[in-house]
Amino acid sequence: MSVSAAASAREILVRLHDVMAARSAAQAKLNAVVNIIGEALDSEVCSIYLLREGVLELFATRGLAQEAVHVTKLALGEGLVGTIAGNVETLNLDEAASHPDFAYRPETGEEKFHSFAGVPIIRRERAVGVLAVQHADPRRYADIEIEALQTVAMVLSELIANAGLIDPAGGTTLRPQSTAPVRVPGFKLVDGMAAGAAVFHQPRITIEHTVAEDTEAERHRVYGAFDKMRDQIERMSNQADFGVGGEHDEVLETYKMFAYDEGWARRINEAIDSGLTAEAAIERVQQRTRMRMREIGDPLLRDRMHDLEDLSNRLLRIVSGQLGTAAQMGLRQDSILIARNLGPAELLEYDRRRLKGVVLEEGSLTAHVTIVARAMGIPVLGRVRDVKRLIAEGDRLLLDVPAEALVVRPSLAMEEAFDAKLAISQKRRAAFTAMRGEPPVTRDGQRITLMVNAGLRDDAAALDLTGADGIGLFRTEFQFLVSATLPQRERQQRLYRDVLDVAGDRPVVFRTVDIGGDKALPYLDHGDGYVEENPAMGWRALRLALERDGLMKAQARALLEAGAGKTLNVMFPMVSEPWEFDAAKAIFEKQRDWLVARGRKLPTDIRYGAMLEVPALAEVLDLLLPKIDFLSIGTNDLTQFLFAADRAHPKLALRYDWLSTPILRFLRRVIEPCRAAGVPVAVCGEMGGRPLEAMALLGIGIERLSITPAAVGPVKAMIRSLDLAALRPVLASALSAPPADLRAMLEAWANASGVELA
Repeated sequence: MSVSAAASAREILVRLHDVMAARSAAQAKLNAVVNIIGEALDSEVCSIYLLREGVLELFATRGLAQEAVHVTKLALGEGLVGTIAGNVETLNLDEAASHPDFAYRPETGEEKFHSFAGVPIIRRERAVGVLAVQHADPRRYADIEIEALQTVAMVLSELIANAGLIDPAGGTTLRPQSTAPVRVPGFKLVDGMAAGAAVFHQPRITIEHTVAEDTEAERHRVYGAFDKMRDQIERMSNQADFGVGGEHDEVLETYKMFAYDEGWARRINEAIDSGLTAEAAIERVQQRTRMRMREIGDPLLRDRMHDLEDLSNRLLRIVSGQLGTAAQMGLRQDSILIARNLGPAELLEYDRRRLKGVVLEEGSLTAHVTIVARAMGIPVLGRVRDVKRLIAEGDRLLLDVPAEALVVRPSLAMEEAFDAKLAISQKRRAAFTAMRGEPPVTRDGQRITLMVNAGLRDDAAALDLTGADGIGLFRTEFQFLVSATLPQRERQQRLYRDVLDVAGDRPVVFRTVDIGGDKALPYLDHGDGYVEENPAMGWRALRLALERDGLMKAQARALLEAGAGKTLNVMFPMVSEPWEFDAAKAIFEKQRDWLVARGRKLPTDIRYGAMLEVPALAEVLDLLLPKIDFLSIGTNDLTQFLFAADRAHPKLALRYDWLSTPILRFLRRVIEPCRAAGVPVAVCGEMGGRPLEAMALLGIGIERLSITPAAVGPVKAMIRSLDLAALRPVLASALSAPPADLRAMLEAWANASGVELA
């Protein structure tokens, strides 16, 4: 196609409009549609599959055997067509047979076609069919051709809905099919427990008219909606009150930036130019955003795309005149809010006196809504599936985030058990709070250093709340991940100074930015179009910072100036060889010399450390230890590298255990030379935040832990109930002659020895 995407799509839409207006049967219209698209894209094959009785049925085709129509059927997830519908994603392949999900159907006569592209036909957020094109020559379809297909698929959804061709069995029901109690699993986002009535965030807006009659009129409708949306967001942002400043303020600023993004508005305008109504144009861009979210490997960037999703929903409600979210209608009782996802501004609209908790079908720890909810003190459970099928508006819900569960329509016994657990939880929290002034000393008198991990300005407040000894890991990259552009040095400096001021005399270990790889930034790319196949082991962390040394120079200046008059602890992530540590330290030292030459005030002492996450570093500790002031072991990355197992992979997540002989032996092999060299060594991964795992770490010689603030109370209770001198020979023996189940053995020993693990 040699013309623009908008012109191509508009030409197709004009012809489709005539087809839709004709008085012919639905089958005849679909037959005409595949011919129009095939001709417009110069594609030898164009086919439409529709979801009928739970399977995808070939309804119309140009180029495949006509006798296959209504005969060829594919289950969701089967073949390329089933994969597109099942995942609600686009495929564009120059060689279809090379795809692992390819399934050959001999009755279609498709063996002579190589290239394949397909897009889902979406109705009410679910795939109800697939529009596919094929070509004999191996080639990838151009972006403008894919965009034209996606636009046509949107119009097709209206056509097949009006013709009654959408499979009713695939729709979502408004009421759950059972009224019995049910326990639904989820993922802990913001800790807490709450009870209330189920309230769905918003009714789904169904777009009934997709083809525009007057393009300029549609454009003016969108302009007006943008103005109204921006006014709403300004008002909410000005009214938000968290008591103190923090990262949630930066989140709201980033959210506002999306609202004023000209690129987003331009894409909607381009969709209108192609012949879509204002509603359809917004939905068209929103669908494309969702598909991009599926392709983004980094969850942090996916979370930022959710802000755009939130704004799209808001804009769509305004332009359609359907403004009735649960927030606008008001909460009438204690409520648990249910949504597929939320943006931070949408959460702020709710009455905080009545909103007791949030349940999300998606969501993650770094999503903007999670940060704002944490600041508001609202518990959040994410990744809860089938909420529309299992829950009805007004159902009684018990939200138990510590147990990663939601109880729907609880029985009286469930209510009583929940109330009892809530009381115990409140009592334990009170006990941990009372313990915060007590030192983490074992029963046999060994003092353990217990610090917290942090990444937000407000996290520093956990020092006083938990009684922790300091911040053993401050992740500096969050500020980079929520920003649309590289954060200015002055802004970085303010954050670091604020954290040091809150910490007072307690140490703070700043880890330099760990970005890149699966935490890619849109404003900091390879520049060569390379796509990371193994992002965790790719161009990230110190590797990236040493190549883009301007980034590290700015961060070094910010840290050095922020630490003026104090001890500054700097730690470099993902060090693989000693020369990388040397190069990173040299950048800091050069910036220190630059500041000295200009008479700037400096830290009283600078301590440099390294993170051991790459197993190779353990083989050169004799060369590294004389250079460093401290070492931190990052057990999250280290474990997946040791086991060659992606910790985020659902099939591999349970395949390795921190309480296994290989890990504990490896860690012990690192600890021993550090102790001999007099270099303090800490564990700052998730492993140290679990009482049983923390006990094992102490047993092999670790005396410093840096963990999440929520884990400080339980781990301190374990430490104060532990006889460490009694544990160490038991663990040494177990590592020499491993039992069949090391975890079970340690748990049994702890229970028999009165160690508190709950």
